[in-house]
Amino acid sequence: MSTLSVELNGDAVHSIRAPDRFETTGPFAVALENEGRSTHVHLHFDDDLDRVVSLAETNHFVDDEATKHVHVSVADAAEPVRGKLKIVTGYGSETRYVNVRVDPPEDPVPEKVAVDEAFTKPPERPPEVTPSQRAAKAIDRLIERGGVPGAVAAFLALAGGVAVALALDSAVVSVVVAVVLTVSLGAALLAAW
Repeated sequence: MSTLSVELNGDAVHSIRAPDRFETTGPFAVALENEGRSTHVHLHFDDDLDRVVSLAETNHFVDDEATKHVHVSVADAAEPVRGKLKIVTGYGSETRYVNVRVDPPEDPVPEKVAVDEAFTKPPERPPEVTPSQRAAKAIDRLIERGGVPGAVAAFLALAGGVAVALALDSAVVSVVVAVVLTVSLGAALLAAW
């Protein structure tokens, strides 16, 4: 983004030093560089420029020996637009004009992007994992996570529950053992998967 530098209070109180001309093709900033005491600055574009440029605020306060950047928005213009920026300090005691020219933005040259031939073919999909491979991976994870003692204890509890259910020959005990075994098996599968 281009910047129009304006010096304030450099030579004397409320003095303004700015270039005679400024050209841009897009948004720009007005840098109000205060060399002295705090001051108020009024910025105004004439009617010709006002069609394509705009400021959020026209009145600006600049602190002692500080710089304030004022953003100027620029709308796209089909042809160059010329006009004046009026800079006023000291509540009208000093005024300076800058000739501003806004040119239409240059048409960007489209970039050619080289595409690797490898991207023209669909990616290869990994082969489907079979249930036996999933079970083997689950057992490997169970061993890696130290779950072997828990699996042995679960197997013994399963065998003991089935033995008790068969020995008592009771439908209620068989149902309770089946529920406990189902929950235990589900928990073991979730832990290993």
